[in-house]
Amino acid sequence: MPPTTSSSSSHQLPSPTMSTAAAATTTTEEPPVLIPSLPDDVALNCLARVPRSHHPTLSLVSKPIRTVLSSTLFFTARSLLHSTEPLLYLSLRSPLSPSLFFCLTSRHENDRILTPVPPIPSAPIGAAYAVVGSTIYVIGGSINDVPSANVWALDCRFNSWQPAPRMRVGREFAAAGAVDGKIYVMGGCVGDTWARSTHWAEVFDPGTGTWEPVASPIEVRDKWMHASAVVDGKVYAMADRGGIVYNANNGEWESVESELDMGWRGRACVVDGVLYCYDYLGKIRGFDVEEKAWRELRGVERGLPRFLCGATMANVGGKLLVVWEMKGKAVEIWCAEIAVEKREGGRELWGEIGWVDKVGFFPNGSIIMHCLAAAV
Repeated sequence: MPPTTSSSSSHQLPSPTMSTAAAATTTTEEPPVLIPSLPDDVALNCLARVPRSHHPTLSLVSKPIRTVLSSTLFFTARSLLHSTEPLLYLSLRSPLSPSLFFCLTSRHENDRILTPVPPIPSAPIGAAYAVVGSTIYVIGGSINDVPSANVWALDCRFNSWQPAPRMRVGREFAAAGAVDGKIYVMGGCVGDTWARSTHWAEVFDPGTGTWEPVASPIEVRDKWMHASAVVDGKVYAMADRGGIVYNANNGEWESVESELDMGWRGRACVVDGVLYCYDYLGKIRGFDVEEKAWRELRGVERGLPRFLCGATMANVGGKLLVVWEMKGKAVEIWCAEIAVEKREGGRELWGEIGWVDKVGFFPNGSIIMHCLAAAV
């Protein structure tokens, strides 16, 4: 007699293979597309060309686009397509902190404002600054009155800080400049020991993450720097007793021309081979390195204050951006964009003001420390 079969055994259970396939069918979803009907690589190519001023609106189109706008892939595409744009960053000292950072952003054409950047983890006083691509390096400075060898890197793509390799010696009020992707730093350290004298000047290679000493003459090692700039591959460093120049292309040291030394006041920047700063009267002047002569920037007299209090400058996309303070019940920060050019065979410097805006205000006692541009 055949064995009795239970009624429950008549119901066939699904095989594991069938279950897995069914689960895969129900859980697998197509990845979201950036732009319908376009391959994602083509869509990314299109999005990377859109000016930054339109990104806030672009981010509202869809979640995939909003996500890609803050991705490393997006910024890499902008760099490869040469679509990066220069952004102005401002360092400010206030009663609240010795080092605050802001980025100048445009909400629309006639509405510019300083937006805060996350604070530097360890805020120094008297640091040097240099820019390589989209990264701003804050170099040395004093912490609790002790010169520091720390270096902090601000990734301007994501406004995030990371510690960079430390220098070999601590420095404050040093000179710094970037040439061919490498950062040269000099001065700001006490040259009373063999080690510090040997490393009075150093060079940092972001690609390898290493600092190396730069040989320097003994007679320059007691100099403390108050300003610096890079012109045609040469790092100009201004000291209280004469300035010096380091030619990064051949490793030679030179003295600063007496005309430049006597006329350089405050923080400066370089546009088309001309070094711009302001004089004791608050007027903008430019030094043509080839002509070895100072000339007043003409054409901007009516659009700017007579005296630019605390003015500092930056080259932002080939334009001269001037930032200054207006003091009252609070410290107002103003900014002007100026297109500059040489006329009369280089014998005259002329500027045309594109815009002038009040971009922020801060508590009394706030001081502009530095401004510089990074490509993002």
